[in-house]
Amino acid sequence: MNKLGNYITGNWINGDGDGQLLYNAVTGEPVAAASTKGLDFKNITEYARTVGNPALRKMTFHARGNMLKALALHLRNHLDKFYAISYHTGATKADSWVDIEGGIGNLFANASLRRKFPDEVFCIDGESHNLSVNKTFMGTHILVPREGVAIHINAFNFPVWGMLEKIAVNLLAGMPCIVKPATVTSYLTEAVVKEIIASKILPEGSLQLICGSAGDLLDHVISQDVITFTGSASTGLMLKKTAAILENNVPFNMEADSLNCIVMGEDVQPGMPEWDIFIKEIRKEMTLKAGQRCTGIRRIFVPQHKMEDVWKAISTSLSQTAIGNPLNATVRMGSLAGQTQRNEVKEQIQKLLASSQIIYGSLDSVSVIDADAEKGAFMSPVLLMNENPFAAKEAHEVEAFGPVSTIMPYKNLDEAIVLSKLGKGSLVSTIVTADYKEAKQYVVGAASHHGRILVLNNECAKESTGHGSPLPLLVHGGPGRAGGGEEMGGIRGVKHYLQRTALQGSPTTITAITNVYQPNAKGKQPGKHPFKKYFEELQIGDQIITEKRVITSEDIDKFADLSGDHFYAHIRTTNFEGTMFEQQVAHGYFIMSIAAGLFVDSYEKNPVLLNYGIDELRFTKPVYPGAEVYIRFTCKEKLPNDKRVIEKPEDFKRGDDIDKGIVKWLVEFFDETNEITGVATILTMVQKKSQ
Repeated sequence: MNKLGNYITGNWINGDGDGQLLYNAVTGEPVAAASTKGLDFKNITEYARTVGNPALRKMTFHARGNMLKALALHLRNHLDKFYAISYHTGATKADSWVDIEGGIGNLFANASLRRKFPDEVFCIDGESHNLSVNKTFMGTHILVPREGVAIHINAFNFPVWGMLEKIAVNLLAGMPCIVKPATVTSYLTEAVVKEIIASKILPEGSLQLICGSAGDLLDHVISQDVITFTGSASTGLMLKKTAAILENNVPFNMEADSLNCIVMGEDVQPGMPEWDIFIKEIRKEMTLKAGQRCTGIRRIFVPQHKMEDVWKAISTSLSQTAIGNPLNATVRMGSLAGQTQRNEVKEQIQKLLASSQIIYGSLDSVSVIDADAEKGAFMSPVLLMNENPFAAKEAHEVEAFGPVSTIMPYKNLDEAIVLSKLGKGSLVSTIVTADYKEAKQYVVGAASHHGRILVLNNECAKESTGHGSPLPLLVHGGPGRAGGGEEMGGIRGVKHYLQRTALQGSPTTITAITNVYQPNAKGKQPGKHPFKKYFEELQIGDQIITEKRVITSEDIDKFADLSGDHFYAHIRTTNFEGTMFEQQVAHGYFIMSIAAGLFVDSYEKNPVLLNYGIDELRFTKPVYPGAEVYIRFTCKEKLPNDKRVIEKPEDFKRGDDIDKGIVKWLVEFFDETNEITGVATILTMVQKKSQ
């Protein structure tokens, strides 16, 4: 019998004893054993903090992001191996795709987030604030990696995605992790971790794996650690009460299974595209992963006069779903993850039957293809009906974590909103409607109780990722019963593993610390025009103050004719009584253009390759004819720009072979009174000297 390894303290180690037997969910045959008996969990956490954490903290966000990209590319080369093992969990090819390639997609998505961060080991968070009259004292916030370990306790339904979507975020943030997958499917997680460790892409200590019981792991957490949990609300609550977690105020991010719902809008009628979309979405969510999804549709709300038509349509759709051995190409729904899971689902259905009736499916029998229904953990999809959703609360309190859902009636959309909230907080809700007003009414009314809302109609259905698909750049989590936590969400997710600290000092000091120029900091004499410097030569704070230029009425007239912008304020003959202006005013974009003429050194080729864009452009004071404008131009921030990966010669574009970076410049416009009339951040692409 294959015994799963635990990757801890730099080695693959088997736990003591025979361990817990793990079974093929399709055939019922043993596939592996898992044990963590004898492991020193205190030592495991210390290893992460003392070996993995310092190594990751020394890397910049961009280095960590490129590390994730390399890891994703590596894992993509081993898909066949992962798919072959995934079939043992009862997953079909489509189920496995979501788990395996969806997980790898999270690595790619988080790798791309590096561009949202500086090429530093920490970052500024939000705006800076002047705190004094003479502008010599300011404040801002910085984010630094926590000095602990992220402990991930994952669910059985997504042994790959559940791990990769979490570690992608903590690794980008600069924290190591310990992954504890649900034991029943941990053999698939182990296979992926083996490839990760073999690749040697991650610094040692960044990732540890324990397959089996978590033992006393949580008793050894400290205040710098972060814990994430995915699973049942009851288990999560039990773990959250661990003394060490409470005593050390350890962040505990819980994503619990919830009673997610879908609502058919009042406008949807048979024959409309939205009618078919609604039925298909329910079938997909009930049968994908055999309904074993924390985001699965557990409650279906339908206008009361359409109940019979809808449940009959759902039943017909479910009856067309082939169930059986996922290796058979005709099968669309595999088994549950194991016999234990099937028994638990049936027990929960019995509770639901106190106020509902089965209108499709059976608890006792299921027809399967190329498999033994009893030896494998197969079960029929079960559709229940609860005709009194306000009087009978079981459907809003009991979750059967499998291919089970309950259909219920509502009288009007306000009532549907109230029913959606009876689940006491969920990960996701969907409304299917072609009526924008109904969509807005539902979203505004229900959003307080749901972590995500999908508005589904014919406009987006073909490209929609669906009710049950959390996405890397959007938050995954929900209030109340759903755990009150939040995962992923792009930059939002990364911040869970970073410590936010308020930073105060002089603008020049804060500039020196953050390596981002702060307004009112002292500038540096660049020695030569900054545009003549290569990327590596530029220093934050390099600054020039330009000559002055007098703005004339003729200039404004010419720009109006050239641009076609004849807004009344730019016309000298306008009667300005009752307006915000005293007389003809210069176009803001004209002043921006003048600024470029003043600060750009353009008489010969230089390392500046192109203008990349303008951010945060503001015009703060009118510029009238006769004003003398000048520019203060300062190197604000430098960011790397990775070379594009070129797989085919025909994909090559001019400039792809040039090493370059992005430079942000603070541009401040002044008039003859030395008051700021405008401010902007411009971006240039600058060649590296190494080229």
